[in-house]
Amino acid sequence: QGAGRLYYRIGLKYAPKNLNLPSADYGFEVTRTYEAVDDSEDVRRNTDGSWTIKAGSRVRIKVQMVNQSNRYHVALVDYLPAGFETINPELANSSSTGDKTPNFCNWFEHQNLRDNRTEAFCALLNPGVWEYKYVVRATTLGNFVAPPAKAEEMYSPETFGRSGTD
Repeated sequence: QGAGRLYYRIGLKYAPKNLNLPSADYGFEVTRTYEAVDDSEDVRRNTDGSWTIKAGSRVRIKVQMVNQSNRYHVALVDYLPAGFETINPELANSSSTGDKTPNFCNWFEHQNLRDNRTEAFCALLNPGVWEYKYVVRATTLGNFVAPPAKAEEMYSPETFGRSGTD
């Protein structure tokens, strides 16, 4: 009631029936690759697109994000498959991976290394190709699903992109 303008937003959250999601580009193109840190034999891409990773090995995960225009309040989230644990390079007991870079050299302003995902955030992202790298340890034997990595404008969630499932 009364004078003024009403603003509203309608959103939908869902869970896909199929875990094997294809990549999607609705403002961001996102790709993810895995590579060995210590021994090149530790990580192998199979002919069917799946990955074989030696238990106990360290794995460098590279998430690449392509952006065609200025984006604001961007979040890049990469969910880990079960059996991976992120190695925090800031901790004294983590062994060197050669990836320890001061934050002022990165495109992101803040990152979170969580149990089930890693997150990188940026208030203003200029057009370009941006890469986010981090290292994990394969701690558990088994077959696991790596959900897609996703980039989105947090306050405009219709602008997003995701990698495919691994």
